[in-house]
Amino acid sequence: QVQLVESGGGSVQAGGSLRLSCGVSEYISSSYHLGWFRQAPGKEREGVASIALRGITTYADSVKGRFTISRDNAKNTQYLQMNSLKPEDTAVYYCAAGLIFATTIRLGDFEYWGQGTQVTVSS
Repeated sequence: QVQLVESGGGSVQAGGSLRLSCGVSEYISSSYHLGWFRQAPGKEREGVASIALRGITTYADSVKGRFTISRDNAKNTQYLQMNSLKPEDTAVYYCAAGLIFATTIRLGDFEYWGQGTQVTVSS
């Protein structure tokens, strides 16, 4: 059974930090590349970060140096540590899994999705 469940969203002031978690099924953890996307109101869903099965990472330019993606395959979990948050980071954040890893994080490369978790950053 394929399952991705996000947690850790919430409200924070600008400059603060949050850590998102995504619990995935064992099948996903052992076979798929993982990623995080976000969608702000009225905007398209965009890639934030992705991590390959072997641990290679890539980031959107807007979050480089502030966000860190990681995965713990033993715990079937991936994480997104978000530091120095800005109001423009406000969005629903989605965990995703796919079989293609690329330096450009593309929506179409990911097949499975979580339900999303809200992140709100106030100024």
